[in-house]
Amino acid sequence: QVQLVESGGGLVQAGGSLRLSCVASGRTDSPYAMGWFRQAPGKEREFVARIMWNTGTVSYARSTKGRFTISRDNYKNTVSLQMNSLTPEDTAVYYCAAASRPGPALHFTMAYDAWGQGTQVTVSS
Repeated sequence: QVQLVESGGGLVQAGGSLRLSCVASGRTDSPYAMGWFRQAPGKEREFVARIMWNTGTVSYARSTKGRFTISRDNYKNTVSLQMNSLTPEDTAVYYCAAASRPGPALHFTMAYDAWGQGTQVTVSS
């Protein structure tokens, strides 16, 4: 079973940047895809971005496209999320997730079978 550990969250002013990282351990086979989701207080967990592990193909939510960049390091089993031009609306707990096989569309939480514990991102105005 894979374990995911996120890091890099914190407090930043509007317009600033943060870089989140997620290290995967405990599995011997590569994931099918890795994703980032976020959950703000009182809201449902929502898709942020995902990357196909073998091809590197990426996809973003409409709200993050052009500002966020997802990338992976196959050798270090790490997926990162570079977040630029942050706004207070980006404030949330950010979760890393791994999908072990094809299934539901990758913007759905149900597509993923492993989750990290989350890291808080707070953007002040």
